[in-house]
Amino acid sequence: MKRNGTTQPHILVIGDMMLDHYLWGKCERISPEAPVQVVDIQRESTVLGGAGNVVNNLVSLGAHVSVASVIGDDLNGKELLETLLLQGLDTAGMVVQEGRKTSKKSRVIASHQQVVRYDSESKDDITETSAEALLAQCVAYIPKVDVILLSDYGKGVLTPNFTCKVIELAKKYQKPIFVDPKGDDYHKYSGATLITPNKKEASLATKIAINDDESLHKAGTLLKESLDLEYAIITLSEDGMAIFGEQFLKMPTVAREVYDVTGAGDTVLAALGYAYASGQSIQEAASFANKAAAVVVGKLGSATVTLDEIDAYEHSLRSATAESKLKSIEEITRLLQTKKHQKIVFTNGCFDILHVGHVKYLEVAKSFGDILIIGLNSDDSIKRLKGEHRPINTLEDRAYILASLESVSYVVPFEEDTPLELISVLKPDILVKGADYEGKDVVGSNIAKEVRLVQFIEGKSTTRIIERIHQK
Repeated sequence: MKRNGTTQPHILVIGDMMLDHYLWGKCERISPEAPVQVVDIQRESTVLGGAGNVVNNLVSLGAHVSVASVIGDDLNGKELLETLLLQGLDTAGMVVQEGRKTSKKSRVIASHQQVVRYDSESKDDITETSAEALLAQCVAYIPKVDVILLSDYGKGVLTPNFTCKVIELAKKYQKPIFVDPKGDDYHKYSGATLITPNKKEASLATKIAINDDESLHKAGTLLKESLDLEYAIITLSEDGMAIFGEQFLKMPTVAREVYDVTGAGDTVLAALGYAYASGQSIQEAASFANKAAAVVVGKLGSATVTLDEIDAYEHSLRSATAESKLKSIEEITRLLQTKKHQKIVFTNGCFDILHVGHVKYLEVAKSFGDILIIGLNSDDSIKRLKGEHRPINTLEDRAYILASLESVSYVVPFEEDTPLELISVLKPDILVKGADYEGKDVVGSNIAKEVRLVQFIEGKSTTRIIERIHQK
């Protein structure tokens, strides 16, 4: 996602705030008292958890965050408020309920492995008095914010009545409201802008076993339509996410290494809210959230992600294996649905024997936009155009070598003599051809928004290379 300059989105997080407590150590022996590990604790840390992890991620991304929740009048509650203040966050939206236990989850981590977790918390619904006080805080915040995020951990803050009233307020002020749901009855989220269950949660809520694309589509569509949502997003762990809006779109992810999925849903909700509040479309926000989740699962514990980390991850994708850049027309069409606000550059050719002239030409072409797609003539197409002795290199070899260039985003083969059909599907912003097309008709020029001609390097061509080989 492109940085949005001086704009800082203002986001309200409402939900179950808690503390995530970690005891970090190492294990080198088994207890003589019982067959359990003995963990030598070396350090201890406490961070915001639950809805607080959504807050952490938003702060890490650079958002202006407001928080509204109900906690207990206990030591854990005081520690939670102090943690908010240490991050420079306003605690005015935090309602304290007498006799309630503030949620605290304690985890023992030995040699990067979670050994045990123990919880101290209240799970009962907040009182009517607390709900009214919390709603009053939301009434004060909602007109001022860009997006509202509901983080439901099923600990009693987001009661059905309170949740419905918050969604009504969001609609009244025309504010997007995104929900990370909990439980098997989602009716209290009716009318929200978007919900983000994972596959297991979506299966539970819809009573549909999600085991293939057909059942996934059925479950997502049911959620969207039955709850009167604008969008539904089902997260699929290492398989990415599925978006249900005007159409169904499955978006893969490429997590390099998964250490811990703790809090990944919080990161997705935060990243979606941040990107959408920054002016991105739902598809762009989902792509951004997908990358954020891929980064955070590579960390241990309830982790956060920064814009710099996401930028680095995006760079690693651009530097992905050559094979991952080879796409069919169907694959590139689906992929470009997530990149509608990026400038697409297209060029085509045989690229039979790759030489320095090709490389420099493609580097210039890539400089015109965000994504460079090469339409690559098939072997049969080249034979029809250049004769039976061409190509020298097969389609597979030519495509792989082109895809290995950093300037090239994707390579898409085509069978026809011209790339007109491919250009008609891609509808590129910029069509690039060599300077020898000056004054000539360029195929697809009536489809692309702009045609640019690039000067070739004098004396560098596949034909001349072949002639020199024959002369020896």
